[in-house]
Amino acid sequence: MSSVKAADLGEAARIAEAALTLDAGEAAVLVGHLSRPPAGRRWTALAVDGGVVLASMSDQDPGVGHLDLLAVHPGARGEGRGRTLVRAAEEWLREQGARQARFAGNPPCYAWPGIDVRYTAAACLAESLGYERYHVAWNMTADLSADLSVEDELARLERAGVTVHAAAPGTGGDRERVAAFVEEHWNERWAWEAVTGAGLHYAERDGEILGFAAWGARPAWFGPMGTAPGARGLGLGRVLLRRCLAEQRAAGQDSAQIGWVGPLRFYSRAVGARAERVFWLYRRDLA
Repeated sequence: MSSVKAADLGEAARIAEAALTLDAGEAAVLVGHLSRPPAGRRWTALAVDGGVVLASMSDQDPGVGHLDLLAVHPGARGEGRGRTLVRAAEEWLREQGARQARFAGNPPCYAWPGIDVRYTAAACLAESLGYERYHVAWNMTADLSADLSVEDELARLERAGVTVHAAAPGTGGDRERVAAFVEEHWNERWAWEAVTGAGLHYAERDGEILGFAAWGARPAWFGPMGTAPGARGLGLGRVLLRRCLAEQRAAGQDSAQIGWVGPLRFYSRAVGARAERVFWLYRRDLA
């Protein structure tokens, strides 16, 4: 087995496509996504022959490091490459000042909330290396062939003085306004996702933003979304969600992952989404 070295991202993408069978269609995109994080983040990609690991550290949480992606080509398994890569990533994280390593998403730029339980070998590897399971997260799947119409609801909102808009692509303009709203009511991580998402929709009344929904900040997934406390009860969430999902359908998707879900009942009722992908989050203190 070769020694650990800096990874070539093209080769890393090819390994990820072969190894990540549940995510093969977007594996290469995820490698690129993780290599373009927001400001205030340090990251690395390390490789052995047939395997790659991406790890990162955020200035917002300087004691915690993240293993963002681990992949070993099916033809290279069974010889300890995964273990070697995890240990190499941990050493890099220690050098960056981390006191703990996590198999958990490093928002706002992440691949998954944790280890998908169906990647059982990865979970077994984490546990064999002393990682403890400390949280469970899940995604919901929305079938985009469903009825996503909102015309009647838009007319109702307009009668109440509320208008709904799609922000123009790129940064600046409406996206910066929405980002300021999101950071005020939630956090800067969601604000980054609002600015960088493929799609962003928002509602306003008399020039005041009331709610937003985004998709594609994490490639192909929906989220985040939120409504200001004073505007809840107007039905904005359902409208903004459906507009985003309709846009994802127009972009060629037949289903959408609603990532790192909190309110299951809302998404189930609004678009018939079902809980599907389950993720285990792991952590280990670094000596």
